[in-house]
Amino acid sequence: MHVALLANLQKNAPVLPGMSPDMWDDLDSEVTIQAISKAIESAGHQVTFLEGDKTLFDNLRRLKPDICFNICEGHFGDAREAQVPAILEMLRIPYTGSQVLTLALTLDKPMTKRILTYHGLPTPPFQVFERVNEPLNDDLAFPLFVKPSREGTGMGISAENIVRDEEALRTQLRLLFERYDQPVLAETFIDGREITVGVIGNLTSPVAWRVPEDEDAPRVSRGLHCFPPLEVDLSRYSEEEGGVYTSRIKTELVHEFHYLCPSPLTEEQIEELNWLTAATFRVTGCQDVARVDFRLDASDNNKPYILEINPLPGLNEEYSDLCIEAKADGWTYAELVNGILNEAIARYEL
Repeated sequence: MHVALLANLQKNAPVLPGMSPDMWDDLDSEVTIQAISKAIESAGHQVTFLEGDKTLFDNLRRLKPDICFNICEGHFGDAREAQVPAILEMLRIPYTGSQVLTLALTLDKPMTKRILTYHGLPTPPFQVFERVNEPLNDDLAFPLFVKPSREGTGMGISAENIVRDEEALRTQLRLLFERYDQPVLAETFIDGREITVGVIGNLTSPVAWRVPEDEDAPRVSRGLHCFPPLEVDLSRYSEEEGGVYTSRIKTELVHEFHYLCPSPLTEEQIEELNWLTAATFRVTGCQDVARVDFRLDASDNNKPYILEINPLPGLNEEYSDLCIEAKADGWTYAELVNGILNEAIARYEL
């Protein structure tokens, strides 16, 4: 097959006056693109890279690929990850990964949490702020964790995001509004272990975006493969990181990443995390691949709380969470990349 690899390279990102220095942290490097291309070619496919910008529409019509391997993060807009899939839907070109609605939904952390709450899935209590002086809801108590509503790769995340009083909250709200110009999510801070679970596959059709209403019903996860859980070993980092998986850890310290994979958890804990991963995958409508991030509450017998789901997980062979988890499960990088591609090929019956 002729596969078009669609991504946004950091080197091609626009430069804007006064933009935040971390604005393009979630875009990909040439190293990642080369590795994905090599992996797909190893399965006998032809690969052509296309930048996911305004040139994409005409380039796709000219190239006429059989399928696209999409990892585009987008540049602008509150649903930027959904822009390229929307183009592909309009041109009726098959592609890997989740579709338009899912990518628009999951980029918006508060909207995702509303869906999780509606379905009774555990996520920390939260409030969305649009103004610095907006009063704190009565049902929220300090400490809180505040972060931008629509950013990835830990953007805007540091130890200062843990706020323990009104003054710290207002200071952080002001800083985040000025830096990212978007609503700010504040949620109860869960003090405990940071776990992420990657998943590949698709729930056996037909599938509704819901979890079973009967709590005693079988947990539906057939068609999905959960990789071993990865735990960020926060004890290995300096106190200035505040016990948080910060932007600095994900960018500046990425080549010194400290993790435990598989995480030292009981079989019961892993089963629960896998179920919550499958349920989150289901209620947000994900396809082919995703990664779900958790915190285990140290004050409540390590109860897991869902922080967010990423339907476009990083695919850097060396340090991306999903790639580390797949390797711990005995998968090669080529098997992971082609596994994602083959899930899409099967969905479209190509």
